[in-house]
Amino acid sequence: MNGAWDVWSACTPACATHAVRRAPTTVTARRCAAFAHAVRRALTDGERMADPVRLRTHARALLAALGISLEGPAVGALRAAADARTRGTWLGTGPAAVTPLPGGPGTLIVVNHISWLDIPALLAVEPVTLLAKREVGGWPVVGGLARRAGTHFIDRGNPRELPRTIGELSELLASGRSVAVFPQATTWCTGEGGAFRRATFQAAIDAGAPVRPVTLTYAQHGLPSTVAAFCGEDTFASSLRRVLTARGLTIGVTAHPPLSAPESGHDRRTLAALAGAAVMGGPPRSPRQAPERAPAQRGHLCGTAPHLRPTAQAPHHV
Repeated sequence: MNGAWDVWSACTPACATHAVRRAPTTVTARRCAAFAHAVRRALTDGERMADPVRLRTHARALLAALGISLEGPAVGALRAAADARTRGTWLGTGPAAVTPLPGGPGTLIVVNHISWLDIPALLAVEPVTLLAKREVGGWPVVGGLARRAGTHFIDRGNPRELPRTIGELSELLASGRSVAVFPQATTWCTGEGGAFRRATFQAAIDAGAPVRPVTLTYAQHGLPSTVAAFCGEDTFASSLRRVLTARGLTIGVTAHPPLSAPESGHDRRTLAALAGAAVMGGPPRSPRQAPERAPAQRGHLCGTAPHLRPTAQAPHHV
């Protein structure tokens, strides 16, 4: 384990499989060249990449180079609001929208965690501040993008850091900045694995910030797919090879009705359970209630299963 905050995931590289036949070699080669070009442009942008407009542009370019499209009921409205440079776009979408007050807090955006692609997918819709473990900063490609995006890195190997981290997160939210976190604390090959850890929800309560649950799903030509999953002992290189050969890969982004932390009277445990139920479906559950199943076999969607030890290569977030 990497530290006291780690969560064991059942998912392994065997979970990551294509739902349809692979793209031809010519398409893969073209994507590889386009992705390398997009990465060079992003990393040579330096500190300028932290600008929201430039960051969103780079994230979209990386996804486009890989042949990945974003879909979902929230994507069009969120992009339109973001392109208009309006504030609080995660709040101002759909019938359950909340209009932020001038000078009010930002939003705690809580997202399920499947792949390293989760990060550019979120940034392509709205370039919010990310909270990630320190090791993410050293990952190829994604680490550079995360650092230049203004990601706040934490040391998950030191439990004494937790109060300070929650305090900093609360300050960010109180200042009006929206922050995206992955409360599952590790990756699963589908969106239903694990349960939401409750620590970061305390920051929303302390800052009086609403919580916006967001679900990410992966599909190939409309069929659920685990090809983009980045789990267990997987490496970035092998994951990237799968993505480059994936045909018709789409990332669905669904923003659920916000949970109003200050007005609800919920404690962090209840907020975490409600947010997890909204993101992953099903009734609210605590981390101790996460279901356990038989280990996944290659070619099967494992969803949730018995806990196995993750490794440093796989992405883990608080």
